Amino acid sequence: MFGLFSLLVIPGICSQKWEVQYTDMSKCVLKGSTTHLTGTYKHPDHVTVTEEFWTINPVQGQNNINLLNLPDYRDRVQYFFNKDRTFALKLSNVRREDKAIYCIRIVTNVEKERYLGHPGIELKVTELSVEIPEEVVEKDSPVLSCNTTCNLSDRTDFIWYKNGESLSGPSVGNTLILRSVSSDDTGNYSCAARDQEPSPAVTLSVRYPPKSVSVSVSGSGVIVEGDSVTLNCISDSNPPALNFSWFKENETSAVGSGQSFSISSFNSSVSGRFYCEAQNKHGSRRSASVALFVSATLAGGQNTGVYAASGIGAVLIAICIIVVVIKITSRKAGDTGVQGGISKQENISAAGTNMSTRDSGVQNDLMYASIAHKRPRTPQSAGDEDEVQYATVQHHRNTGNTSVKAEGQSGDVRDRGPARSDDSSVIYSSINVAGRF
Repeated sequence: MFGLFSLLVIPGICSQKWEVQYTDMSKCVLKGSTTHLTGTYKHPDHVTVTEEFWTINPVQGQNNINLLNLPDYRDRVQYFFNKDRTFALKLSNVRREDKAIYCIRIVTNVEKERYLGHPGIELKVTELSVEIPEEVVEKDSPVLSCNTTCNLSDRTDFIWYKNGESLSGPSVGNTLILRSVSSDDTGNYSCAARDQEPSPAVTLSVRYPPKSVSVSVSGSGVIVEGDSVTLNCISDSNPPALNFSWFKENETSAVGSGQSFSISSFNSSVSGRFYCEAQNKHGSRRSASVALFVSATLAGGQNTGVYAASGIGAVLIAICIIVVVIKITSRKAGDTGVQGGISKQENISAAGTNMSTRDSGVQNDLMYASIAHKRPRTPQSAGDEDEVQYATVQHHRNTGNTSVKAEGQSGDVRDRGPARSDDSSVIYSSINVAGRF
């Protein structure tokens, strides 16, 4: 609807037949947007319009400046004329400083007749801002508003953003409705008119009672009697929980308070299952129980390990001793059997030797004997004679450097060495026997 206004009647300037109509007497636009101001006028027939322009904040009795000639407007202003004398102003990239009264100024061929359409259009400049409820609690359905300081004159479509990402949630006009919010809805929200920069972001912080409450135990978790144990209560809540209580299962009253609970000297009488309860103004929640018991394993574990190692060592030593004894016993049994088998031959050889030594008046001799008993590898006939036997005897006597060599059918005897003072004779023998094949 057009408003009808009378031109200021200034003697020598205006005529009662002048009329100016503006499309809007007040207009609210967004900062950074582009707006159009429009008006129409009528003039007396006896004058001719020589110039028409838009001016701001006119003052009676002073010359008004064409917006096209103002440095702050020069590159942002355009005029549009129609045959029906509609005169429009296009203002781009509106600034906060553009807030003013905009009027049409008309100049005619009559020097003293100039016309000013006053009052003009009041242009208001606003910015978007997000308004949220003072407090939002979990499961609420808050409404966020994209507000301006004045009612926008032009139809505007709004876009909502959370943490810089556009939202597709339900919005009505300049509002955004969040249904049954949770902690996941916490974030920075902003709004914008289409094709415009978004508003400054506002943080929505959803309040909720403690959740995910748990207990942590300091140290390795293995408790030895006399240890100092500290329990910590951990919770997720908004605002953070300030009240903490500690309980022991099967006991009615709390055993401690504060986010940390310490037991200076732990013993079996303190053992049990403990839990904590966290609370803020929106509610409370308890944690799962944690079992605390004195570890008997560590109390005797070290001595048990020592005893076990000692026992294993003793068993290994005993096994080694048994093995050695068995080997020695087996070796002695084998030597005894060999000596019994060759004792007859040794006695024969020794008898000859002893006869010689007795004749020479020497007693207490030490005798060594080495006998090799060999049999042929190839089979022999039943009529063959027995194998040839060889024996070597070394006889060391105490008769100076006398050397006696006796040869016989089956032996070789050498006698040398210093005299001995003992009466007994010791005989050493070594026998190799090759069996039949």
